[in-house]
Amino acid sequence: MKMLEIDLGKHKYNILIEKGLVRNLGHEIKSIYNNKKIALVTDENVYSLYGQVVKESLQKYKYELRFIVVDPGESSKSLEVLENIYKHFIDFNLTRSDLIVAFGGGVVGDLAGFAASSYLRGVDYVQVPTTLLAQIDSSIGGKVAVNLEQGKNLIGSFYHPKRVFIDPQLLHTLPEKYIKDGLGEVIKYACIKDADFFQSLSSIRSKNELFNKIENIIYRCCNIKRKVVEKDEGDKGERMLLNFGHTLGHAIEKYYNYEYSHGEAVALGMYNITKKSEALGYTETGTSEKIINILNNFKIEYKLPNLKMDKIKDIILFDKKNISGKINLILLNKIGHGFIESVSIDSINKFLE
Repeated sequence: MKMLEIDLGKHKYNILIEKGLVRNLGHEIKSIYNNKKIALVTDENVYSLYGQVVKESLQKYKYELRFIVVDPGESSKSLEVLENIYKHFIDFNLTRSDLIVAFGGGVVGDLAGFAASSYLRGVDYVQVPTTLLAQIDSSIGGKVAVNLEQGKNLIGSFYHPKRVFIDPQLLHTLPEKYIKDGLGEVIKYACIKDADFFQSLSSIRSKNELFNKIENIIYRCCNIKRKVVEKDEGDKGERMLLNFGHTLGHAIEKYYNYEYSHGEAVALGMYNITKKSEALGYTETGTSEKIINILNNFKIEYKLPNLKMDKIKDIILFDKKNISGKINLILLNKIGHGFIESVSIDSINKFLE
């Protein structure tokens, strides 16, 4: 088992990474939770694959369980679905001394985490991420949220889990699309913080090789995020680096009503913002070509679809990174070295043309 500790002073929690961990979930939860009720928020896909496994593991320890199963996909990160989850909590007589489990991908993690943060002013929860994207990124760092019609994650908070349980074996049942989705974020970490990691990823030549190395890849990404979050829990400085590719990526997601997955959109954002920043002299020549090569290596699209850039700019205006008329764009000096560039809304066009 690999373990990392996130130390935020008043908040400390461990990330555990081990193949087959989900079958021992009851044992792991017992080490941090002594009450009886557990509300598990999951989606239909995850529940059909792993619901029984988790139920059997938890029932060994006589927990009283309530599964709350939502539709898969970004549409579930809504106020309507959130309200329904609260109703389940109330019907289950869930109290502040009980436990919530977020058992799913990034949507479930964000949704269940925000429900945990706001129900009764805060109930303990744990993350059991089931996608590569959630295992390396969204389950860590305490960002939880739901969407509004105007954009992603506009209602949210910082609320850290008691523990994060990562089982890489869960990735074997993911469709190829969602492996690529996670790899978009894996590449992001390498781009902003670790040139050696970027080179290592570039050398992977098959799915088998990827899965042979997946435990170490997850650990490396989690460790980068741990270091960043420990320095900047509130997302006011260095943590913004984790948004490389996200300003344009979020806009693409919204523009296409989330037909593009998050990681796919981030990959498009990373390459296209770097192509512009390179042309404008912010970024070392040849960096965008390196990003093309690594995206091609994993068969991830990098060419922008047909977009109305005026509409993209309008979406960016609603981005939560819009502060006092400026956007904090994340750019690269070169691979492994990200930086924050504050750009006025009026001059954002040079990065979008």
